[in-house]
Amino acid sequence: MSTSETDYRWLGIDVSKDPLDVYDLSQSVSTRYDNACEGIEALWQTLRGSTDWAVVCEASGGYETWVATTLAAQGCRVSVVNPRQVRDFAKASGILAKTDALDAQVIARFGSLMQPAATVFASESAQQLQDWVRRRQQLVEMRSGEKNRRQQLKGRNKAVLKDEVEAHIEWLKERIEQLDETIEDLSQQQSQWREDKALLTSVKGIGPVVSTTLLADRPELGQLTSKQIAAWVGLAPFNRDSGRYRGKRTTWGGRATVRSALDMATLVAVRHNPPLRTFYQHLLDQGKEKKVALIACARKLLICLNAMLKNRTPWQDELVTARYTPI
Repeated sequence: MSTSETDYRWLGIDVSKDPLDVYDLSQSVSTRYDNACEGIEALWQTLRGSTDWAVVCEASGGYETWVATTLAAQGCRVSVVNPRQVRDFAKASGILAKTDALDAQVIARFGSLMQPAATVFASESAQQLQDWVRRRQQLVEMRSGEKNRRQQLKGRNKAVLKDEVEAHIEWLKERIEQLDETIEDLSQQQSQWREDKALLTSVKGIGPVVSTTLLADRPELGQLTSKQIAAWVGLAPFNRDSGRYRGKRTTWGGRATVRSALDMATLVAVRHNPPLRTFYQHLLDQGKEKKVALIACARKLLICLNAMLKNRTPWQDELVTARYTPI
C-alpha cells in the first residue's frame, strides 16, 4: 500500500544503552522496552499489524543500530536523525525539560512536522565490513595516542615505560595490517563493493583504505545529488549573513571519519591528480587561503566520486578538466 508523507503514523524512540522509550504520536501513548533482542521483538509485535509506521530515533553512538535495522528490515520507514536537530527543535517548541519519555515524545513530534528522509541502511554483509573498518579506525587512533605518549617519555627513568609503549605500538601496527587484509578480503567477496571500489581507486589520491572507508561509512554515495552528498559529508558551505553583515561561508557537520579520509585523499590529489592540482592552484592564485582551497578541492573530489558511482564510469582526467578547470 502506498502511503503519502502526511499519512504516516509517527513513532519516536529515545534510545539508551538499556531501555527504549517509545512514543506513539497517533495514540499519545508512551511505552518502554528493553534495548535487547526480546524488547525489540516485543516492540515489533505491537507494530506488525500496520504498514504505515514511520519510526524516528536519534543517532546514539551505535545503540540505535539494532532497533533501527531490525524495524527497517521488517518494512518500517526508519529515520535516524541528528540529536542536535531534535534538541534545537525542543528548545524552539519551548520544551526545556529533558527526560527519556519526554525526549521520545519530542522525537515523534519532530518526525511528524519535519518529516526527515528515510535512512538508507547497509546490507548485513556491508554492516560487517563497516564494523571492521571502524575497528581499524579505533586502532589507528590508539596508535596515534601511543606515539604521542612515546614523545613525552624522555629521561633515563622513563626507559622501561618507553619500551612498553614501543611494544604496544608495534602490536598495533601488526594488528592494523591484519585488519587491512581482513577488510580487503571482505570487500572482494561482494561484487557491488568490488565494482564500486574499482571505480573509486581509479582516482589518483584514492587508495584501498580511503575507498573502503567511504563505502562503509557513506553508503548513500552515488545515490544522492551533488548538493545533498556535500551537505551530508559536511563540505557544503553555508552563508552567515544578517542585514548588512556578510559573514564568511563555513562548512560544518558531517561524519568525522569520512571527512578525515577525504581530507587525506585531497592532500594527495592536489599533488598528483592533474585536474585537482590545477583547480587548487587556481584558487591559490585567486588569493584563497590554503585551508579554504583544500576544502573546495575536497568538495569537488566528493562530487566527482558521487557522479562516478551514479553513472558507473571511472575517473577520466580530460572530462574533469573540461568541466571543472577554470579557463
